Amino acid sequence: MLALPTMSGPSTDPPLLHDVLTSRVYDVARETPLEDAPRLSHRLGTTVLLKREDLQPVFSFKLRGAHNRIAHLTDEERRRGVITASAGNHAQGVAYSARHLGLKAVIVMPKTTPEIKIEAVEAMGAEVVLAGDSYSEAQGHCDTLAEERRLSFIHPFDDPLVIAGQGTIGEEILRQARGRLDVVFVPVGGGGLLAGVAGYIKTLMPQVKVVGVEPFEADAMYRSLKTGRRVRLEHVGIFVDGVAVRQVGTHTFAWAQQAVDGIVRVTNDEICAAIKDVFDETRSVMEPAGALSVAGLKAWVAQQGADGHRLVAILSGANMNFDRLRFVAERAEVGEFREALLGVTIPERPGAFRSFCAAIGPRVVTEFNYRLSGREAAHIFVGLKTSSRKDAEDVAEHLSTRGYPTVDLTDDEMAKLHVRHMVGGRAAGVEDERLYRFEFPERPGALMQFLETLGGRWNISLFHYRNHGADFGRVLCAFEVPERELPEFRSFLEQLGYPSFPEEANRAYELFLSDTGVPPVT
Repeated sequence: MLALPTMSGPSTDPPLLHDVLTSRVYDVARETPLEDAPRLSHRLGTTVLLKREDLQPVFSFKLRGAHNRIAHLTDEERRRGVITASAGNHAQGVAYSARHLGLKAVIVMPKTTPEIKIEAVEAMGAEVVLAGDSYSEAQGHCDTLAEERRLSFIHPFDDPLVIAGQGTIGEEILRQARGRLDVVFVPVGGGGLLAGVAGYIKTLMPQVKVVGVEPFEADAMYRSLKTGRRVRLEHVGIFVDGVAVRQVGTHTFAWAQQAVDGIVRVTNDEICAAIKDVFDETRSVMEPAGALSVAGLKAWVAQQGADGHRLVAILSGANMNFDRLRFVAERAEVGEFREALLGVTIPERPGAFRSFCAAIGPRVVTEFNYRLSGREAAHIFVGLKTSSRKDAEDVAEHLSTRGYPTVDLTDDEMAKLHVRHMVGGRAAGVEDERLYRFEFPERPGALMQFLETLGGRWNISLFHYRNHGADFGRVLCAFEVPERELPEFRSFLEQLGYPSFPEEANRAYELFLSDTGVPPVT
């Protein structure tokens, strides 16, 4: 965790305090409950409370800030209408608020936006304009339209009135906690929610810690606070799409520097586990960003300990795409260390397979992938039920000491996304294989377009794609590229237009997919 110096209180207290207390959020938003989480409390040995922002009319906290900003527009600005760029919860917040106030609303969304989100915004009466494959491209078109049509732009996070609207959550938490409160965990994207909640709480109760939570794949606030300046990320992971922001805001960063006690980063698997935790407590399904603070709370307790503390996690939203549930369920057990994924080598002889199963013992087997790949040894991809990270390490060591060399693949992203579905895919005789991961915008026809872009210059020796319901598709692809053609191949990758990541050194690839003796690309 990035720990920051203890704050005595923000220097700009009065404006934010005033703006929070005079905000207009309750014209459309509701005061959400602060609920006990008995299962988590018992498991963690502390008191866990959940702030239920998933219960807002648009199933997200974003309605608060959007409406507060729109409600403060002048009569002339209202007459012209509002515009924003968003593929998610902010879009719905702006659309809902505009409908309530009888204003025209234009929402610019990337072409990759799932149909369910487009339909939700259109159902609120907003005009949807699709532009570009990413948020930045949509934002560029949004800026053009705002100028052409003289529409008022509603920023998703970096606006004092948006920040104040989100700060009403902090006001409710302090009032609802009714007594001692130790730490509040806040999901972080652009930083509007963090700035508002931290600024309000630290103004009135500086002894309460406020901790932001980010995914490792989208940690712009963590890096910015660590370096003392706003850092722009080159690449942002898209699984936790609600916080997939390349750069935090100017206002939000200033508030974070003044009022935030630290930042916790978590993995996608830990977030999936947190979604399951919240479901077990509430029977509600959070989107990844919605459960982010719970994942951070659990990680913080594991690092710091929290015996007797009162901890609050803000559940920021529940706009989950249904087709993502498969992926979440698949990864939740790993995120909670209740499943270990192992690559095991066994001798290829009669009875070896049975002997290996005996070595596993009475443990529950969650996955077992095997195919004959040679006459000397075989490699098995196996999933086992475990109780902790230490238990998984003990299993791997136990198997190794029994004569079965074992590689722990539990944290190997390529193994979990691709290789587990491809075991047995060796191809004898493949020469000069070069393995890469790619990402491409996920929309109808996108996979075909990706393949057409790859062209037919080099033979494709391996290809794996699986739709996970995200805005971006992920492909594992290998090419046969002779050494003399590597410069041309690298130039091709640079001009391709899709992010690519070399994977020849990956252990899962070596165990299950590569032919022997293939040199890696340097």
